[in-house]
Amino acid sequence: MSNDQVRNTILDSVRKNQPTSRSMPQIPYFGIDDTKDLVELFTQGVMRMAGAVIQDAIPDLDDFVHHRFPDAKVICSAVPECKGAIRPKELTHWPEASKTDVSIVRSPLGVAETGSVLLSDVELQINTIAFLSHDLVVLLDPDQIVQNIHNAYQHPYFKARPYSLLMTGPSGSGDIGGITVHPAQGVKTLTIVLAGVPH
Repeated sequence: MSNDQVRNTILDSVRKNQPTSRSMPQIPYFGIDDTKDLVELFTQGVMRMAGAVIQDAIPDLDDFVHHRFPDAKVICSAVPECKGAIRPKELTHWPEASKTDVSIVRSPLGVAETGSVLLSDVELQINTIAFLSHDLVVLLDPDQIVQNIHNAYQHPYFKARPYSLLMTGPSGSGDIGGITVHPAQGVKTLTIVLAGVPH
């Protein structure tokens, strides 16, 4: 019997002996106390991870960004609320995002339990702006904050989008002495601005 025949015999045997298919089990609901303020929990989670949350209304986002990052020269805005200096679509190659001082994007979802925000290729347009920019500003509708990771993974992006991630805090690493260094490999700061989607 040739090697090909042996291989095919083994593969045929494996195919014929597959277990019958069955539906995946229902994942139980892992909720937290529904009476808790999700915005407050989210804010605490972001701050624990060295991020910042702005809850006050911001009438002029461009002005806010310029005052918060006075040394920024290249501001990349992926949102209509902020003009910025460039748009992600102007970056023709992914590495070009490394020249960006500040990027502004909108997240469709926040996670109270961890202080995470959901970002996908839809919001980022150029995926690298979330990591190669020096500072990242994320707009988030407070009504889109869910309780925990289990709720977050119900978001359709995790099945529909080719690129989705939950970002938690700016990049950091802890050395053997317990000292956290920012950034490690990513943005130096993460600022979440709680703001509804303009109509």
